[in-house]
Amino acid sequence: MPLTKLQFRPGVNRETTSYTNEGGWFDVDKVRFRFGMPEKIGGWEKFTPTSYLGTARAMHPWVGLDNSRLIGIGTSSKYYINQDSGLFNDITPIRSSNELNSSISVGVVGVSASTSVGEITKNDNIASLTGVSGAATVGSVLVSGSTNTVTNEILGLSAPALTGSVGEVTISGNLDASVSLTGVSATGEVRPVAVTSQNVTVFDDLTFSATNGSSIITITVNQAHGATKGSFVTLSGVDSLGGNITADVLNQEYEIASVPSSQIFTIVARLANTSIQDITVNGQLVPTPVVANSSDVGDGGLTSVAQYQLNAGLDSVVYGTGWGAGTWGRETWGSASSTSIETSTLRIWTHDNFGEDLLINVRNGGIYYWDKTGGFNTRAVSLDSLTGSTSAPTIAKQILVSDRDRHIIAFGCDTEANPGVQDPLAIRFSSQESLTDWASTATNTAGELRLGSGSEILAAVETRQQILVYTDESLYAMQFLGPPFTFGVNLVSENITTMSPLSAVAVEDNVFWMGLKEFYVYGGTVQRLPCSVRDFVFDDFNLSQREKVVAATNTAFSEVWWFYPSASSDNNDRYVVYNYEQQVWYYGALARSFWMDRGIFDNPIAAGPNNYLYTQESGFDDDGSAITAYIESSQMDLGDGEQFSFIRRMIPDLTFRGSTAGSPSANITVKTRNFPGGNYLQSTSSAITKSASVPVEQFTDQVHLRLRGRSFAMRIESTSSGVGWRLGSPRLDVRPDGRR
Repeated sequence: MPLTKLQFRPGVNRETTSYTNEGGWFDVDKVRFRFGMPEKIGGWEKFTPTSYLGTARAMHPWVGLDNSRLIGIGTSSKYYINQDSGLFNDITPIRSSNELNSSISVGVVGVSASTSVGEITKNDNIASLTGVSGAATVGSVLVSGSTNTVTNEILGLSAPALTGSVGEVTISGNLDASVSLTGVSATGEVRPVAVTSQNVTVFDDLTFSATNGSSIITITVNQAHGATKGSFVTLSGVDSLGGNITADVLNQEYEIASVPSSQIFTIVARLANTSIQDITVNGQLVPTPVVANSSDVGDGGLTSVAQYQLNAGLDSVVYGTGWGAGTWGRETWGSASSTSIETSTLRIWTHDNFGEDLLINVRNGGIYYWDKTGGFNTRAVSLDSLTGSTSAPTIAKQILVSDRDRHIIAFGCDTEANPGVQDPLAIRFSSQESLTDWASTATNTAGELRLGSGSEILAAVETRQQILVYTDESLYAMQFLGPPFTFGVNLVSENITTMSPLSAVAVEDNVFWMGLKEFYVYGGTVQRLPCSVRDFVFDDFNLSQREKVVAATNTAFSEVWWFYPSASSDNNDRYVVYNYEQQVWYYGALARSFWMDRGIFDNPIAAGPNNYLYTQESGFDDDGSAITAYIESSQMDLGDGEQFSFIRRMIPDLTFRGSTAGSPSANITVKTRNFPGGNYLQSTSSAITKSASVPVEQFTDQVHLRLRGRSFAMRIESTSSGVGWRLGSPRLDVRPDGRR
């Protein structure tokens, strides 16, 4: 009898039963379709040998003026820049430091005209005045605050023409207003009285304490520090505590280990001169602790400085109120969270380059700027702190640079009329080609818009001609109009859903996104994408962590990928793919929190397990280990009616092009059953079995089988390292069995 040629439809269909989907594919993992035929996807290897801290949910590539290739990486803990596959350079902005931004004015009365004032430092309720020249002595100073009165010495006040003593010096108030120094007297010649004023800076007080036999250092601040557990602080100017806890041990960047109260936090002392990057292993900190001894009784001295980085964000969404809601350390120990924690608390960054420099934004947080000329030892700074900045937004949901007209656009930001108060539907844009000019005037192109539909902006995606702006229930198109309006918005569609802020992606002239129970495409109008695996995806979906869904493109294979958390996982562990060229769907299991398509780099780069970046579509292995990839067909009838048929042999059509294994092979399993609801059974006691799995190598010409049944299915699977395969059109030798 002639051989039966097997031709399967491309794509996977899980919307019908396997029996109804005769001639199609029913199950798949790590297999794609190209030219209508299934093949194993490409493998991956580490992009760099080093890892980073936190889960990466944002990556942005760009090129510097020196042709260096840069990637900005926003994680739940930090923000990094990687240059030319090198180290992860930490540019996380500083949230605050114990050096306050505000200053006070000090008036000095009764000192010679040549006297100047340096700085006032407030430590442990000791006030000292330094920097006044001369050679006289000082009596005492009375510090009167709102809650206590402490008398201490004031040091360094002198005048060369005075030979007597200095009377009492009084400082009253909370050090937030003018302070007068009075009562200077002498027995000798007194020069003319002069008043000298100078802005000085007031420092918070840091007190360090250690316990003999422990590496935990407790740091007490005289006001609320605002830090949370898992965030980072850089200490400097700290003196040795007297024993093992030396100055070099303390003056480093540390992760905050605990937050017992709003004015206390702890760190774990570690080996001196070990950077955070040095001790980052597989995405975790692995320090060498330093244990205090009985000599560590100091308090860290009077010049301690603490610079607090932006607090680490949530790595998983926590809903509701009560104990456990929000980031760890948000409130004091044992207390309930005071506010309802919504999905926006998940740490998501957006970013875009402005020339060779970088703009970054923490969702529902500040906007920051990094100047490449400053190098990787400088951190990003607040946009509104730049010289000449006027009315720059201080909080936003997303930031981007319009490539066509070079405006910086902030979405869901504070308005010009109400700075510091976020309007979730407001859109503001700077004047053209300007970082700092945000005040809308008749002579610039800065401005502001507000959307009318929805309750908040979820995402903005730039295309070639316009910017699509998603709210929680509608879609707008934002277009450059030119003077005098600069930008305009049009409502494109209402009653749509968007799964997450990162679930939409632009490719060519279309934008694809995942909704709550469906998929959409916009190419001038909004259309719902027919999906043959819709129920399979959304019936096994952890909707409580939907903010983690990320869309990506793999343009080399005409694919749009969505990574999402399955029902049994809190993190992205599965993917679904739409091939827009062949208009087919397939899916699989792969843990990726973000994916960046090729462009500046030759291959896609993705954020994967153990906090490493991986170069995708490289080889056929999982960073040197074998990948299990398979595809299985729906069942197909062997004959007509109720007749049994007999499968005698198979002519495989499997190629292993590109494989690196010496003898690449894959298993082809042909299995039969008698009824659609029956099991695929295997009998080892009978010469004629229900299933046969045979290895097929590069030059396998035919495989002899002995199978009987009314229908059959085929499965191709590889589990060996260095194996890539592509299926063609295999043939089966099928003969009537004669039985019913």
